[in-house]
Amino acid sequence: MLTCDQSPPGQFLLAIRQFNSREWYDCHETIEDLWLGETGEMRDFLQGTLQISVALLHWRNGNHGGAVSLLASGVNYLKRVPDVCLWVDVPSLIADSDRVRIALEVLGKDRMESLESTLIPQIKTVSAARYSRTPEE
Repeated sequence: MLTCDQSPPGQFLLAIRQFNSREWYDCHETIEDLWLGETGEMRDFLQGTLQISVALLHWRNGNHGGAVSLLASGVNYLKRVPDVCLWVDVPSLIADSDRVRIALEVLGKDRMESLESTLIPQIKTVSAARYSRTPEE
């Protein structure tokens, strides 16, 4: 079982690379393998990240409703976990996902392909200095 304060396993680091390279289907598959055995906040974190990945896949494939719905659902899962989980900057992923969802809602189904590429979320990690905890904390 994983916990948010652990270093990410190699499989999750692969998922981050896949997500940030816009290989959302592969990212979904990689995270799903981790998600299946988890419970609690780790399951919520992985589910949220997985849903955002699938949402972006839906956007790319022209499924407006699926993209908007899964972006919202993914964010709701991420709001249940700490601000840093497996080195991921969770508030940044939430904010970026909300921004793309709002933009897609404004564009609508007929113009969703006009989404600014700069709005596509990236999974950002925190610096080791910010993530490490001292014994006094």
